[in-house]
Amino acid sequence: MSLYALKPRFQALLRPAARALYGLGLSANQVTAGTCAASLLLGGGLALAAHSGQRQWFLLLPLWFLLRMALNAIDGMLAREFGQASTLGAYLNELSDPLSDAALYLPFAFLPEVGTALTVGVICLANASEMAGVLGAVSGHGRRNDGPMGKSDRALVFGLLGLLLGVGVAPGAWLSVVMALLVPLLLMTIVNRVRYGLVAESTGKGS
Repeated sequence: MSLYALKPRFQALLRPAARALYGLGLSANQVTAGTCAASLLLGGGLALAAHSGQRQWFLLLPLWFLLRMALNAIDGMLAREFGQASTLGAYLNELSDPLSDAALYLPFAFLPEVGTALTVGVICLANASEMAGVLGAVSGHGRRNDGPMGKSDRALVFGLLGLLLGVGVAPGAWLSVVMALLVPLLLMTIVNRVRYGLVAESTGKGS
């Protein structure tokens, strides 16, 4: 299971916003590129804040993850429902998500309680899970979004961690434990995406 299953309902809530942005002349690719740029800037700022011990700025993380999910859903609707789908858009989508995730997870590497190695490991596995999802589309059977630790699930976890740090909860062993637990969940996600991708290929069915 994954929070991705809630995406259709989430999109229904955001459809009026997508129409409004279309009316303003914004394109799906502009929304995608702008969202990625904002994620990179926020990640860099939070890394500096973490390094200097100003953890209150982590409160921006859950707010941005929620807004980013909304913008990601909106750019998809602009592409599909307003005739803006393009090959460039597909490249932007698949390249911007790993870059954005890496930038938003990296600030945790500057917290001594977590450390660089564990954070980089999570980033690598998160990117590998997204690659496993893309390979489903490459094989012609649809992109895989199986859980248990897909992009939306990771946003929830890191958003909650940012909220706790931002309101003053002291980082400690609990934070390292949470990050370490992400490793087997991400490995399970990779295995599920490959496994169900192979099942889809053998049965001739998409995701």
